[in-house]
Amino acid sequence: MKAVTFDEFGPADVLRISEVPDPVPRPNDLIVRVRAAGVNRADLTHRRGGYGRPDFGDSSIMGLEIAGEVTALGENVRDYKIGDRIMGIVGGGAYAEVARIDYRMAMPVPDGLDYIQAAAITEVFVTAHEALIHLGRLQPGEIVLIHAGAGGVGGAAVQLAHAIGARVITTARAPVHDLVLRLGADHAIDYINDDFAPVVAHLTDHRGVDLILDFIGAPYFERNVNALAFGGRLVQVGIMGGIENATISLERLLYRHLQIIGTVMKSRSQEVKHGMSRRFKERWLDKFGPNGLTPVIDSVFPLAEAGAAQQRMEDGLNVGKIVLTV
Repeated sequence: MKAVTFDEFGPADVLRISEVPDPVPRPNDLIVRVRAAGVNRADLTHRRGGYGRPDFGDSSIMGLEIAGEVTALGENVRDYKIGDRIMGIVGGGAYAEVARIDYRMAMPVPDGLDYIQAAAITEVFVTAHEALIHLGRLQPGEIVLIHAGAGGVGGAAVQLAHAIGARVITTARAPVHDLVLRLGADHAIDYINDDFAPVVAHLTDHRGVDLILDFIGAPYFERNVNALAFGGRLVQVGIMGGIENATISLERLLYRHLQIIGTVMKSRSQEVKHGMSRRFKERWLDKFGPNGLTPVIDSVFPLAEAGAAQQRMEDGLNVGKIVLTV
């Protein structure tokens, strides 16, 4: 089969198409003819050597989410059959014509969605559900601040928060404010020209927000903590802005009963990932469709142009998900 490979860590142009062996099914695996694969920031980290070795995870081939048809089943697989349309998160191997997926991480493609849409759902929506609802415990009527609301996970989080009845404030570049408002945000802050902290204070009458979902890291950390209401929660999902010089007042943390929670899916155990996928599937899978939840697609590239797809993400040009077609 054809797959995207690289011989050394480096920039996007190290990626190339090669012939590699087909994956071999294990007892709990589905073998899938990949029709589309989502591009994620973890793929860029993988390519640049951020995980320390090229075979971090389940495969030496990069890529964490797929959509396609089942072509073979492991002996322990239940609830799936050959020909089923499935989507899901893999431990690597998505940038290929054929991939394997633990059947407990797979889920049916919702009716009315194509493979490109399906490949843009699982990584971002499972992460958003885990951060907002399972860890962040967001409740109807609460106020949530979601940073990067036009990104993949951010856009998914805006939709989920709106769906459960929360009041949603998000940060995003001014040109995409119309998009995030359509996704369900009540207020959009232009993070380039406005400091989000005083805007949040004004919007909440200086009460603060109940929950913050952040991907930026150190540059936002102190302001995030100061923007939390009494008993508020900060869920840290990414560190795109860096990790240095993140400081807070421990007195504020203590006396306002704040909680700071970190989460990364890729390094979790397989059993934990099963639970994350199951929780998302049970609550949200039947909510996708033309009048319901929907992935935001930025752009679509053929598999052979995976380097260009990753470069677009690396340059910060994407609004929503970048998808590879196979």
